[in-house]
Amino acid sequence: MSDYTPPRVWEWNTESGGRFANINRPIAGPTHEKELPVGKHLLQLYSLATPNGVKVTVLLEELLELGRDDAEYDAWLINIGNGDQFGSGFVAINPNSKIPALLDRSSDPHVRVFESGAILLYLAEKFDAFLPKDHRRAECISWLMFQMGSAPYIGGGFGHFYAYAPEKWEYPINRYTMEVKRLLDVLNRELANKQFLCGDEYTIADMANVAWFGALVMSNIYEAAEFLDVKSYEHVVRWATEIDARPAVQRGKRVNRPWGPEAEQVPERHSRDDF
Repeated sequence: MSDYTPPRVWEWNTESGGRFANINRPIAGPTHEKELPVGKHLLQLYSLATPNGVKVTVLLEELLELGRDDAEYDAWLINIGNGDQFGSGFVAINPNSKIPALLDRSSDPHVRVFESGAILLYLAEKFDAFLPKDHRRAECISWLMFQMGSAPYIGGGFGHFYAYAPEKWEYPINRYTMEVKRLLDVLNRELANKQFLCGDEYTIADMANVAWFGALVMSNIYEAAEFLDVKSYEHVVRWATEIDARPAVQRGKRVNRPWGPEAEQVPERHSRDDF
């Protein structure tokens, strides 16, 4: 039983611990001045190869796979462990200081897009691809929003308390494990009788969901595969495995991936031109 009693007014405890305690804070805005680099393409992506970041690079690589050369982009690594997301240039594109963030310079004024789901929808509409035009459009957007609503339970909830919190607390681990397994069951039931989330068409809904749930069932994210018994979700495993085999997905997962175990070994720039 916890002996913690919440105070009448909460105050920030900088010694609260946890893996990301050095960058977490209860206020917004930049912590330092830093301009963002700009490359030669009209699309500038500022991100990191986390599940949220991978969603966007996979879509861009899928567009290029279709022959859409106007989807060429420059990918700039934002190291969230070092607090790059709080630089003034990044905050100007995403006031919420979260990756990914996209700047489309094809129009004047330039268009900033933040939140991974919004970027997927923006690009799918811009390039008229991976978003159904018939009644399945609503289905696709529904599954996209399903993933956006699920991610906080997976990462900020389960992932934090299971892998990153300074101590193991049974109640929050049980609470978020139950929810993650429920979400996996939702997908498993849905995928039992169809190839993709919107039927036989691969869409941004699959790209968004597989970035998180595929990481759970295939990549042992949070080192929790056995704990979550991910193999029991056979239809999710089949779906994730099939999508992971796509060449564009493999390329998209490499963009903005840190090289080496230490942050100091991460190159400042990692674009698809390196492939």
